[in-house]
Amino acid sequence: MTLVRERRHQQALKLSLPPPVPVAEFQHQIHLTALLPAPGPDSPGIDNLSDLEKMAVLGHGTGGTVYKVLHKKTSSIYALKVLRFNQNTISICRQAAREAEILKRVDSQYIIRCHAVFDNGFIDTDNGGGDLCFVMEYMEGGSLHDVLRARQRLPEHVISGVARRVLEGLHYLHSMQIVHRDIKPSNLLVNDKGEVKIADFGVSHIVAGTREACHDSNMGTCAYMSPERFDPERWGGDNANGFAGDVWSLGVVVLECYVGHFPLIGPAQKPDWATLMCAICFGEMPEIPETASPEFRSFIRWCLEKDWRKRGTVGELLGHAFVNRKC
Repeated sequence: MTLVRERRHQQALKLSLPPPVPVAEFQHQIHLTALLPAPGPDSPGIDNLSDLEKMAVLGHGTGGTVYKVLHKKTSSIYALKVLRFNQNTISICRQAAREAEILKRVDSQYIIRCHAVFDNGFIDTDNGGGDLCFVMEYMEGGSLHDVLRARQRLPEHVISGVARRVLEGLHYLHSMQIVHRDIKPSNLLVNDKGEVKIADFGVSHIVAGTREACHDSNMGTCAYMSPERFDPERWGGDNANGFAGDVWSLGVVVLECYVGHFPLIGPAQKPDWATLMCAICFGEMPEIPETASPEFRSFIRWCLEKDWRKRGTVGELLGHAFVNRKC
């Protein structure tokens, strides 16, 4: 397996994207009106970006910013995700179009809700590009990453609830043949009730047939990537449908919640691509503290089985004792 150049001093490492589609071809492929979510009976009636007033910046990401906004007509609060594009960001445009298409399809209490998508010159790259704006459900508690940064560790009964909700969300997505491919603490958002919901579908994929069958399977955050995605030749990734990769990522997140740090490498190790690849593809099962319950240990081992064929499925894990415990 050919190694790419190591990228050091980065916490959220990404593998290289596939070659970008030429602008003309991309514009031909994307019909934005087909990507907009259809208004439902409980639609908030957000007809224009001018209906929204920016209140605060919630965060920054690749190519965009997320704002806390006020809907002036109803005084409701939303999150506005603004992705900015130009002629040099066609690959990001492809991710945004994919996310819009998936958000149009999903409707679940375990998935962040998208209320509207607005095109501000999204495909007008000949004139300098534009924005694609997602009006999203606002989650008052921030992300699971924020929670862990503030509290470091979570008790088992709380982790059990987090795992249960993520599994329910994945069960819904997988039933629609959608692989998330980037389950990690910063993509799991928390509302004021403490409920966790899955967010960010920029690198997600709709499965065609029984195999993942896409050319950008290395997209996503390396640290939470499964062995079959890191090294398909060794771990049979070419035959994987992608669903098992989401289970692996959840297992890493659950263990991280318990130990209080990224669990697959030591605190002194730099999370560069080569280090992560060695730990994920060749390393031993990470140590689970003795204080963990037998149910927790069993759950983690089933999620972090390197052979995706032996890994627990979402359906099997929903029946596991760890996520069905009585608080």
